[in-house]
Amino acid sequence: MTRRSDIGTAVIGSGFIGTVHIEALRRIGVNVTGLLGSTRDRAAARAEQVDVGRAYASLDELLDDDRVNVVHVTSPNELHYPQVKAILAAGRHVVCEKPLAMTAEESGDLVRLAAASGLVNAVNFNIRFYPLNQHVAGFVRDGGVGDVRLVTGRYFQDWLLYDTDWNWRLEPERGGALRAVGDIGSHWLDLTTFLTGQRVEAVMADLATFIPVRYRPTGPVETFSTERAADTVPVEIRTEDVATVLLRFENGARGQFAVSQLSPGRKNSLHYEIDGSSSAVAWDSEQPEQLWIGHRDRPNELLLRNPALMNALGGQAARLPGGHVEGFFDTFGALFIAIYEDVAAGRPAAAPRYPTFADGHDEMLVGDAIAESARTAAWVEVVRDAVPAGASAGSPR
Repeated sequence: MTRRSDIGTAVIGSGFIGTVHIEALRRIGVNVTGLLGSTRDRAAARAEQVDVGRAYASLDELLDDDRVNVVHVTSPNELHYPQVKAILAAGRHVVCEKPLAMTAEESGDLVRLAAASGLVNAVNFNIRFYPLNQHVAGFVRDGGVGDVRLVTGRYFQDWLLYDTDWNWRLEPERGGALRAVGDIGSHWLDLTTFLTGQRVEAVMADLATFIPVRYRPTGPVETFSTERAADTVPVEIRTEDVATVLLRFENGARGQFAVSQLSPGRKNSLHYEIDGSSSAVAWDSEQPEQLWIGHRDRPNELLLRNPALMNALGGQAARLPGGHVEGFFDTFGALFIAIYEDVAAGRPAAAPRYPTFADGHDEMLVGDAIAESARTAAWVEVVRDAVPAGASAGSPR
């Protein structure tokens, strides 16, 4: 085994989420060797800001650095596939932001390449690692809700509410054909699949674009920025602002969720409710320390995050005692600890504790079904290909 402090990691991406990766890696004791940005100047500026020692000029320069054992990919979506492919070919472990690729063909190729390489491969579905969500996964697995019957919820944000709000994710050439579904809906789908242990089998979807024209600033824009640019150009929008989706799960359960990036006042609200044959659970990311547990014949419960009161999975993800709030940033550290256990061992575990490329690929397949359902106004089954030998999905499933 290798200590985390002996592992060298480079991060691709100098924006909001790349910085979150850097700070979380430092918190768990990983050595961040350098940063690659969209330009050398942007990378250098952000490297100085976050006190990273090196700004790489290119991916080749990054991969020529012998200190780098792991690469975190937080670049725009269209770069994921070529960058991850090069990283695997160079023999480095890789952590990739979602979505794993622009198409299911690309993500399937990455699953095959990762399986053949024997390298650790992970997708940053960090919301699994709120401690109460880990607790729910164990609770459902152990029969705490009985048979899962209905899974409902939403993922709402408001950061693209105005026609002057802009981000590269609005461009299908950079973000993909699905925007709200691919960006945040994928988190909801991965999380509820993880919690229930059941994959989505078929979907009925409706997509809507309420802002058909937006005004793109002529200069660079930071994600979640509220500044209004003086100079803009009008751009026709070809991706969805809102999605509503009906679901059928493999065990016969039904579901429904909505996704929106223009819901006023909802900054980052991922909500789910899982209704079973004996009880129910519900959680919201804007109140991440509280889990509602519903009953019919006795009072309902409100479990506040507390390692002393949660099951083994929940307790393992928690870093602080009860009453000391853990939030979004802490999920990255908990996820990375799980990933770096396998990095230290030099290979993926038989049943990784984190979401793998296989999980990221499965969300791409569900996304394809959602897009086809919206186009045809019909139920569409999720078409799954065979999982390559050596590939494994995150655990528990």
